[in-house]
Amino acid sequence: MAMTDTEFHQLADEMFQAIDNAIEIAIDEQDADVDIDASGNVLQLTFEDTSKIVINKQEPLHQIWVATKFGGYHFSFVEGKWIDERNGGEFMPFVIDSILKQGDIQLSL
Repeated sequence: MAMTDTEFHQLADEMFQAIDNAIEIAIDEQDADVDIDASGNVLQLTFEDTSKIVINKQEPLHQIWVATKFGGYHFSFVEGKWIDERNGGEFMPFVIDSILKQGDIQLSL
């Protein structure tokens, strides 16, 4: 059964909130230097070296797109998980790894 726009936004917003919460904890515990800007369909993380990770909701496609300094990635919701359409990786482990590589920040999600 196809996902509705409302279901898509609810699932995506839960992930955005989890990332935001984990980063706030990292800022407190690790003195991490990262700015979080959440507005509308976009969650943007800016690191100490000014590099960014941009996570945005693509409502028409029901996908989440992630842009890192290493490339762009598209995740679709498949069997209860957000999966990268190119390499089959899961969203959260990918985001945790990207934040570690790009910002030297260890998240607990």
